[in-house]
Formats: sequence, C-alpha cells, structure tokens
Amino acid sequence: MRLENKRVIITGAGTGIGRAIAERFCREGAKVMVAEIEEPGGKQTVERILKSGGTAVFQQTDTSLEDSIQSMVERTVSEFGGIDIVVNNAAAFVFGSIEETGPEEWAKVLSVNVIGYANNIKSALPFLKKSKNAAIVNIASVSSFIAQPEFLPYNTSKGAISQMTRCLAMDLAKYNIRVNAVCPGAIYTRASEQHMDFMGLDHEKGRELFGQDALLKRMGSPDEIANGVLFLASEEASFITGEHLIIDGGATID
Repeated sequence: MRLENKRVIITGAGTGIGRAIAERFCREGAKVMVAEIEEPGGKQTVERILKSGGTAVFQQTDTSLEDSIQSMVERTVSEFGGIDIVVNNAAAFVFGSIEETGPEEWAKVLSVNVIGYANNIKSALPFLKKSKNAAIVNIASVSSFIAQPEFLPYNTSKGAISQMTRCLAMDLAKYNIRVNAVCPGAIYTRASEQHMDFMGLDHEKGRELFGQDALLKRMGSPDEIANGVLFLASEEASFITGEHLIIDGGATID
C-alpha cells in the first residue's frame, strides 16, 4: 500500500474532491482525519470509509477559525499518534466583479482559502517535522494562473495558494517536508453545480459547456483529482517539491 499507516489530515473532506481524496488515501492504508465544517457530509465520509475497512475519524472544523483548526490537529494526534500528511482542500467559493465584492466576501474567501491553509499547516508543523517523509498538498486551481470574468475573489485566493506552496517548499525543505499543489480544472462536484447555478445554467447543459474548454471535451471527476493528490503525497514523489500538478484535461495547454 502506498500510504500504509500514514496519518493524514484532509480538510473539506465531506463531499466532492475532499471525500474522493479521503477514500482513495484510506484504500492505500492511510489513517485519515476528516476535517469538515458540515457535520452530515463529514460523518458520511467516515461511514463510507469504515464500511470499506478503512480508518478515519471526523471532527467538525471551521478552517477560518484558528482555534477550530488547533482543536482538530490535537484530536488527530490523540487518535493517530502524529501527522505525516496534510491536504488543504476546504474552499470558499466566492465569485463576482470588483463592484460586487465587499469586505464580507473578501473576508470569507481569504479566511478559508488562504489563511485557513496557512493556519492548518502552522498547527500541524510541529508534528510534520517529526515525520520521516512528511508531505503537504494544497488544492489550488487552474484559476491560480488564468484570468476568468467575474471570478475576482476566488482567483485571487487561488493565486495566493500557488505562491504559498512555492514559498513553503523553500522554507520547509530543511525539515524534509515536501509541499506541492494540485490544480484542478473543471471538475464535476457540488461546487461546480453551485457555479452553474450562479451562471443560471441547468446542470446538464452546464456540464457540457464546462467541458468544452478541455481537449478531452469533458469535465473531470473527483477521483481523477484524488489520484494526483495521492501521487504527490506518496513517496513516489519523493524528489518533487514546490510544483503544481495541473489536472484539467488539457484546457490550459496554450
């Protein structure tokens, strides 16, 4: 197994990409803390993992609050005895133009997508330093490096995650902690359905439209992102740090 007995924190693991990562990691032998703000989704993820013979626990976690993150990290260490891998996946999906984005919207998107990532890593760092082959994987986006109309707050936050990943890779290399990012393109999840709703599209037409930018002419699945995260978290990627793995069906190739 590629992650046998690895102790993992995954934020935003109650649905979509986060759930797919949690289930994939557990199939590879990891012990997973499902850190999720929505209790029903987080508990359901754990139930699915336990039914399949995996090991996981749930803690309701608001990643915009440092105390909530610290409590979750302490619970992880109490349950598993340490931390080897952190996957930052929790996200606030805030869209709009500069005129439409006020202080509350900026606070929401930055507190979850940027500050929450940083605080999670900071809280887990003392334990990651004790791990022999620690890894951090940040879920960024193709929105980290492309411009999109009326995506200002979301893309700003994802661009920050990209730079955070590079800077942390430099700062943490001396502890043998690798830091990488996965950049999904159009992936069919509850979040993409919310985006379709924001655009006034029904989901069937939205799925077709969102897939057109990819060379493969379809949207991706959460499992396809989970496979990339697994690679970067595993020792197969032992000489990779500070990198961004783009999984978008070729949409941003040019």
